[in-house]
Amino acid sequence: MVVRAKLSVVPVVLAASLLAGCSSLKTDDDKTATWSPNKIHAEARDEMSGGAYEKAIPLLEKLEGRAAGTPLAQQAQLDRAYAHYKAGDQAQALATLDRFIKLHPASPALDYALYLKGIVNFNDNLGLFSNITKQDLSERDQKAAKESFESFKELVARFPESRYASDASARMTYIVNSLAQYEVHVARYYYSRGAYVAAINRAQSALSDYRDVPALEEALFILMRSYDALGMAQLRDDTRRVLEKNYPRSPYLTGSARAGQKPWWQLW
Repeated sequence: MVVRAKLSVVPVVLAASLLAGCSSLKTDDDKTATWSPNKIHAEARDEMSGGAYEKAIPLLEKLEGRAAGTPLAQQAQLDRAYAHYKAGDQAQALATLDRFIKLHPASPALDYALYLKGIVNFNDNLGLFSNITKQDLSERDQKAAKESFESFKELVARFPESRYASDASARMTYIVNSLAQYEVHVARYYYSRGAYVAAINRAQSALSDYRDVPALEEALFILMRSYDALGMAQLRDDTRRVLEKNYPRSPYLTGSARAGQKPWWQLW
């Protein structure tokens, strides 16, 4: 009995020793254990400045915990969102920004949070390989574009004097043009495949949902051509008159342009 009792204690002692050793190792491995929050922040910013965003992220996570309840913790959260974005992790960047906006609705940096959220969705929609494939934003799924627009819209509405408001407004204009162009892109696709009724529906959707955007010129042209293909002469002629009235110098009327030509207003 005594022997068994002594033996049963051994694993416990060993386990305690191992745990103590692991704890010691963790402390030794954490080079930030003795660092002040300001030093952690400085190191994280240095990593970001050098483009080492993945190395900056764990530092910013530590900083957010150690400086909890202070403006520095808020800064760490925003920096971490930016680091995730630059590291190519849009989902984590957006999750971090949504958390910041929820937790700090009165933060003086809220305009930046909204702007960065818009930028993340804006660039996510453009895609990493848009320059290689020559595929513009209007040819991609528009969910991210709409979410980007909403972030920029809130920023401009709530913080019209923000340093980010002007750029946000310019990007909103581009997004609206893109959303209208997306409808035209789909209408063009249907028209090229002889699905004229579907082409008419998408062209009409662009015309009814958007105002004063360049894409409407081509929408009218596709609408006119689709009516013509279906033998609907009256609707074709009515549409042509609308096109002539609104775009008297339209290259679509002279035959010098065709449906699908790259829009002149594309900025990015």
